[in-house]
Amino acid sequence: MPASWQNSWMPPQEKSALPTFLYGTAWKEERTAELTLAALQAGFRAIDTANQRRHYFEAGVGEALGKAYWSGLVGRADLFLQTKFTYRGGQDDRLPYDPSASLAMQVGQSLASSLEHLATDYVDSFVLHGPASGLGWSEADAEVWAAMGRERDAGRARVLGISNVSLRHLEQMEESEDAPPAFVQNRCFARLGWDRDVREFCRERNIVYQGFSLLTANREVLGHPVVRKIAERHQWTIPQVIFAFARQIGILPLTGTTSPEHMREDLKSATLRLPSQSVAEIESLVG
Repeated sequence: MPASWQNSWMPPQEKSALPTFLYGTAWKEERTAELTLAALQAGFRAIDTANQRRHYFEAGVGEALGKAYWSGLVGRADLFLQTKFTYRGGQDDRLPYDPSASLAMQVGQSLASSLEHLATDYVDSFVLHGPASGLGWSEADAEVWAAMGRERDAGRARVLGISNVSLRHLEQMEESEDAPPAFVQNRCFARLGWDRDVREFCRERNIVYQGFSLLTANREVLGHPVVRKIAERHQWTIPQVIFAFARQIGILPLTGTTSPEHMREDLKSATLRLPSQSVAEIESLVG
């Protein structure tokens, strides 16, 4: 393991500011502003978005933030804002950068556009929205990652992350001695052991693992009698059980619920803790 990847490298002030729950804004379209504001009103203080109009409406997130600031609900310092750079292949025709520009220029243009959308001069986390290829960490990825690092060094992002990434990508990234990410964000499938191999890689290097689709990707677990019995025993909702379980196996959870009631219920899971036996029972169901 390269020295730069060993032990804990995230600055202490950033670790102390880590969120306990992320609100995801993908696939909200015209309801993005309404639902992001509802999440803030429910108590969420960490918002995940992307400058990818295909799946996100980042300007809608900014609209909600403006309303929250104006009302006095929150200030910028109260929030953790995370956005992403997305390659051309993951975009539609509504691009946040000049597709003829170099990748490094595209990174800068994308983040500048995000800062304008979000009416801020920095984001807390700037994430590579998936490597260029499923085959491995490429020269394009290294170029983009270096450009993202320069944006961080300039103060426009506090830390960097990468999403939709395999263990192979992370191992090759490490071998190339590129700077380590602060965050890895993946869709988390129970049938794959809740992304066990990637989580273990992150745990050993003190990288924070963010898990999304914890509910929607795992319908078979939500309906399992074991999970239902655990929920009944504790008088919790099934999502609360899953989110509490996720935290206890090292996952920073993300939810994109559109229900204000569920937002409040989900947030309560941050104060809940399952007995180790229940954690083991859920882990043993699949994967």
